[in-house]
Order: sequence, then C-alpha cells, then structure tokens
Amino acid sequence: MRNREKILGNLEELYRWAFEEAREREDEEEMQRMDFQFQRDQLYLEVILDIRELVAAMETGEDEEGTTTSLLERAQAIRRLTRLR
Repeated sequence: MRNREKILGNLEELYRWAFEEAREREDEEEMQRMDFQFQRDQLYLEVILDIRELVAAMETGEDEEGTTTSLLERAQAIRRLTRLR
C-alpha cells in the first residue's frame, strides 16, 4: 500500500504541471480553476486516506474491548463514520 505522503505528492505534482501549463498560456481563469480543484481534491483524498487507515486498523477483527467484530459490523462502523451530519 502506498503511503499518504507519496499519494499526496503525486497529486500535487500533477496539479503543479497543469498549473504551469496554464501559466505559460497566461490563462488566469484556468489557473484559478486549477488552484480550487487542487485544494478540493486534496481534501477529498485526505478523507479517503483517513478511511483507509481506519479500515486497516479494523482488519484485526477486534474492537477496542477485544471483542471479535464481523465484517457487517465493520461496514456499519464505516457507514456511521462517513455519514454527513
């Protein structure tokens, strides 16, 4: 599994390249759009990576009290975590 820093670094590298292309064309609108999209995508990716880490921690099959949890219980825990409030 790739680490968080490598994934976020790849995202930043991709956006920097696209941003520089827009800068060379002097396309201010595109540069603003790229800046917004980078920030949005970075936030989404960080949330996804947090969920990935939570799932990896749950793979032991035990909760905090040492009680075995089923796959269904783990899925319900993820659902509760990701529910928008």
